[in-house]
Amino acid sequence: MTDLTFQDTSFPPPRIGDEAPDFRARTTQGDFTLSELRGRWVMLFAHPADFTPVCTSEFIALARSEEEFREMNCVLLGLSVDSLPAHLAWVEAIRSRFGICIPFPIIEDPSMIVSRAYGMLDHAAQDSATVRAVLVIDPSGFIRASLNYPASVGRSVSELLRLLAALQEVDRNNVLTPEGWSPGNDTIKPPVQTQDDVAEAGPAWFLRTTSERSS
Repeated sequence: MTDLTFQDTSFPPPRIGDEAPDFRARTTQGDFTLSELRGRWVMLFAHPADFTPVCTSEFIALARSEEEFREMNCVLLGLSVDSLPAHLAWVEAIRSRFGICIPFPIIEDPSMIVSRAYGMLDHAAQDSATVRAVLVIDPSGFIRASLNYPASVGRSVSELLRLLAALQEVDRNNVLTPEGWSPGNDTIKPPVQTQDDVAEAGPAWFLRTTSERSS
């Protein structure tokens, strides 16, 4: 049974910057409460259904990269509206057929409460297939990024790792990250705030990398 902290799911789903709704649910690795993960990054991702081909390919790739996420202080959490027995059967099928053990919990949500509260399933949805969504929650429990993909398109695990690294770099060094940034690349200084700062920064005041010397 899923127990959401706020039971009225008629409210709009949380957006970037909002506190992530707390919930308690059953998973493939036992009972779970989201708020118990405070102090760690969380990547919560929904998939349309167990035993579907795109979802299976994603979970195999995520399992292979789980150690990288863990080294970045990030917990992976899968979710769909399938029941716990269905999740367990799927995990075992992946293990027996592909030799891959899924090392992260998969949350059951047959009541669709969590899926709707997080915007992974529209209130007026005609079926129970959750959107292929990803929500990144920071160690303080706030949503920092949100991605949605159609059921037919698989997500990129390398992009999810890059996104997590970028969010952590922004927090660690008070910088911005440019297009295509990856760890080790230049970052961007925060925007200038006054006319004097503009004059001091020079013609490229609106895009200054951290590797540039101050004027």
